[in-house]
Amino acid sequence: MPVDLKQLLDEIRRGNFRSLARGITIVENELNGYESLLLDLKENHQAKVIGITGPPGAGKSTLVNALLRHWLRQNKKIAVIAVDPSSPFNYGALLGDRIRMSEFYTNPGIFIRSLATRGALGGLSAKIIEVTDIVKEGPFDLILVETVGVGQSEVEIAGLADCTIVTLVPEAGDEVQTLKAGIMEIADIFVVNKADHEEADGLFHNLRILAHNKATPDSEIPVIKTVASEDKGIDELAAAVTNILDNQKNFPEKRLHLLSEKCWQLIQATRMKNINRDRMRDELKQAMNSGSFNLYAFSKQFLNS
Repeated sequence: MPVDLKQLLDEIRRGNFRSLARGITIVENELNGYESLLLDLKENHQAKVIGITGPPGAGKSTLVNALLRHWLRQNKKIAVIAVDPSSPFNYGALLGDRIRMSEFYTNPGIFIRSLATRGALGGLSAKIIEVTDIVKEGPFDLILVETVGVGQSEVEIAGLADCTIVTLVPEAGDEVQTLKAGIMEIADIFVVNKADHEEADGLFHNLRILAHNKATPDSEIPVIKTVASEDKGIDELAAAVTNILDNQKNFPEKRLHLLSEKCWQLIQATRMKNINRDRMRDELKQAMNSGSFNLYAFSKQFLNS
């Protein structure tokens, strides 16, 4: 039975979680009508996107849980997009967040969705921008995006999020290497999680030095200690997030860069839509046997045929 996309979008805007889940599935899997659904989206600035990233084992999911409890007490409506690693065989998500966030399943103020990376680099899903835009159509105050945690290549999250939290733990490894990693360049807030562990003070001190060196006359990156499993430091972290969201200026350059890259991919995909790969392979085989084969000449001729 065909989906009435306009009705589906209306239900998403009214806060129907079942319709939102269906809309995400349509977009993520490029099912019939997904382009029409995307074309009907509005630019919604109500819901702010908060990215939470950091290396594996940093306690990102525990931190998300603690923040959810905090914001629920303030009657916030929140969506969580948790990007999980994909199986290398079927590209399905491992869905670890379904276990870690089980206490919020039945809460009417929280929507949780897993996405698989499906081979995408950067700690995010290939469809993360589209999915986030679909979720923005819902009546949410905040959207939390938790990345896979693949290390310093996760800088994509900085372009997607209005505020990026980089979570580290004392056991994260060599401190000097950690401070040099590219992931350190994207933080709006540094969090030293598991701050009750040994060497937490040393990591906190080094991050404060880094934040001071990157400071501008107007601002300095906050460095906050938390013990997320005990909800310690969460009030301070939430206040820092609110302060950043309330004091944002203009359109961030990093988001412009991300959208430029995405726009390029969309145009590229559209231009390639009518290219038949099997026909190209057959013609390439014939051309290779012609005795005067040139890949670049063949490519140009194929595109013009």
